[in-house]
Amino acid sequence: MSGRYPDWASDGKDWPNRESSSFVRAGGYHWHVQHMGLGAADAPLCLLIHGTGAATHSWRALMPLLAKQYRVVAMDLPGHGFTKSGVTGNVTLAGMAASLAALLDEQGCTPDLIVGHSAGVAIAAQLMLDKRWSVPLVGFAPALMPFPGLAARIFPSLAIMLFTNPFVSIIFSRMAQAPGQTAKFLARSTGSKIDAEGAKFYTRLFSKSGHCDGAIRMMANWRLEALGARLGEVTSPVLLIHPSKDAAIPKSAVTDAARLLPNCEVLDMQGFGHLAHEEDPEQAKEIVTVFAKAKLKP
Repeated sequence: MSGRYPDWASDGKDWPNRESSSFVRAGGYHWHVQHMGLGAADAPLCLLIHGTGAATHSWRALMPLLAKQYRVVAMDLPGHGFTKSGVTGNVTLAGMAASLAALLDEQGCTPDLIVGHSAGVAIAAQLMLDKRWSVPLVGFAPALMPFPGLAARIFPSLAIMLFTNPFVSIIFSRMAQAPGQTAKFLARSTGSKIDAEGAKFYTRLFSKSGHCDGAIRMMANWRLEALGARLGEVTSPVLLIHPSKDAAIPKSAVTDAARLLPNCEVLDMQGFGHLAHEEDPEQAKEIVTVFAKAKLKP
């Protein structure tokens, strides 16, 4: 596990759905992208957007299930996984959405359905506003609202301090290499119990200080107030899923966001944590496909 950033030849040798991977230059980044699914050009296109600290492995089991009904595209966000951060990369919410839009334009991809997780739901909403897309959105454990109270002021400042300290990501990455530490960290911070394969890939990423930097850089630049003020403009059908054991996003934040979205439903996913889509991909697939079948334009 040497090296600052994940290396595709070694760290990616057994990466989930590796056969679907390619690398694309767009928007100032060299993206790791995965395409999977039905070959028909007119099949609905489903875009998957992972959350902070994750990568395409987060969709390792759900993506093949969705690919039985859709063309599916997923990517490692800037600074995550095998998509390295640019020196001057704009990892604000607006900047991240713009970079992703450039990638999708380069790939000729216009989604018919978007599925996001955590911060990926906010990126999806921003992207829909910027591109004026009217497509269904499914958000697992959505991070759409600012943290309440004092945390709203402290969290960004803390993330900035962490990012500007060059030793933090190195220390965290070394801690992650200790046996069992990543699984314990995920259980504590997310409330989820993921399988050994998932823990293996999170360990691999968290052991790289460059990936940790990317996640911290994203958090340090994350502001949701402007998006919250515009959620009323997202008139597409939206389904927000709150896992009942989510240790990261409170139910109140999900319901607050839902009240601002004109065409929104909220679903409780009982017995799972923040990584519910990884804990039970079969149930996640059913949720997505049932909602999409009812909401996709014929």
